[in-house]
Amino acid sequence: MVLGALATLLEIEGDISVVSRSRNGADALDAVLAQKPDIFLTDIEMPEMSGLDVAAELKRRKAATRVIILTTFARAGYLRRALDAGASGYLLKDMAAEKLAEAVRRVQSGLRVIDPELAAEAWVEPDPLTDRERQVLRLAGEGMASMDIAEKLSLSEGTVRNYLSEAISKLGAANRVEAARIARTKGWL
Repeated sequence: MVLGALATLLEIEGDISVVSRSRNGADALDAVLAQKPDIFLTDIEMPEMSGLDVAAELKRRKAATRVIILTTFARAGYLRRALDAGASGYLLKDMAAEKLAEAVRRVQSGLRVIDPELAAEAWVEPDPLTDRERQVLRLAGEGMASMDIAEKLSLSEGTVRNYLSEAISKLGAANRVEAARIARTKGWL
């Protein structure tokens, strides 16, 4: 319902055309690669691949499509990750439809569009985790044992324990579960 409503709102604008809609990140990536739209508007959380994962993959492939994240996650950690993944815009879903259309136009013209309050907050507390610590902590937070994480990421179990120990220490947590909760709350996972 939200997907259809958002597409309808944007298509009311005479200069914006919605060329595709996708219900999961893998389909969205395929659609962007096949259709090569100017703008890819996505949420962070989607089945199969997150919007951040799709943005990072588009950046890796040097796709010309610009990415705008439209989300409910008003967390500085997500904003920083979105920018690192190559997003040109990061907006909150509670914005007015006409402001979203204007943001699409601004990004199309080569500018960045970021929620201003969130932008200021993003630089107050930087994400202390490395990409590998984040991967390991995400899996640990999902309940995976160190041995299973090691197998999934092709690491030794000792290396996994070291990454978890570093993440726990950096976040000032008592254990892996608390570290994952803290990182998720701050938008770092």
